Amino acid sequence: MKNIKIIEVPSEIGAGTRGASLGIEAIKVAALDFMSNFFVNFPTERVETENNLLFEPIFSPYAKRLHGIVNMAEKISKSVSTCIKNQFFPIVVSGDHSNAIGTIAGIKMALPKSKLGVIWIDAHADMHTPYTTPSGNVHGMPLAASISEDNLESKVHELDEKTTKQWEQLKNLGKINPKVSGEDIVFISLRDFEKEEKFLIDKYGMKVITTSEVRRKGVENVVRSTFRYLNDCTHIYVSFDVDSLDSGISKGTGTPVSNGLREREADDLVSKLMQNRKICCFEVTEVNPTLDKENLMAEIAFNILQRSVNVLMLS
Repeated sequence: MKNIKIIEVPSEIGAGTRGASLGIEAIKVAALDFMSNFFVNFPTERVETENNLLFEPIFSPYAKRLHGIVNMAEKISKSVSTCIKNQFFPIVVSGDHSNAIGTIAGIKMALPKSKLGVIWIDAHADMHTPYTTPSGNVHGMPLAASISEDNLESKVHELDEKTTKQWEQLKNLGKINPKVSGEDIVFISLRDFEKEEKFLIDKYGMKVITTSEVRRKGVENVVRSTFRYLNDCTHIYVSFDVDSLDSGISKGTGTPVSNGLREREADDLVSKLMQNRKICCFEVTEVNPTLDKENLMAEIAFNILQRSVNVLMLS
């Protein structure tokens, strides 16, 4: 049985749409509506945000609010690292996906000798860099930062000195660089990415499992092939972005995309993944209740969260 700790990160400075910082509270409201005492059952820590930066002008157009994201990543990495060193299993509930940079760094800081695998359940590849980004939103960059990739081969922008320096800082967080090898990443339900990201997927030979493959082969087989692919990894981190769900149900997130997972598929997928002993951290991210009606997205996220924790408690 694992000791679980919840780390709340209501930061949304990496997103393009406002509101993801309210996702954690929306998930708690869902828990109350389901009459669940989930959030009082586990020790919880809340990481201070830099969301005040949302009201300030943007200085780095190709990596918006990057200085704040560097600060956030440092804070998150300390929390996650301390959590693991104290023999707790971190469940990270976060605002936008740029927070995963800090989570991954924290895992590596606690387990520097580990070979870390990443299962990224997301409609997007999140592998842009400040050199390639179409939007400048850092929630599209966490995996590039974690594998320490600039993707200069696909370069579109020239960066100023300050942005370059802060991006280097982000990649070198915890003085470990890279945190993850590019080939140790598995995408599930990936369906919306740009050619610059496709270049990196091909460069590293990353594994991509589409929604139709999940449907065709079934969750059990997909989970088996995922772990076969990551067989050499000693520890595995699972990141669940709610936009992996189909846009028919994922209204309550900033970047919904059609042809995603159904609620049941996502639920089964995550709980099957959680049965594996190599899983060392689970993150749920990008719930935005301001875009939702009847708090549906948060309810689905809560069900997935609760079921995964139940599986962990038994393992």
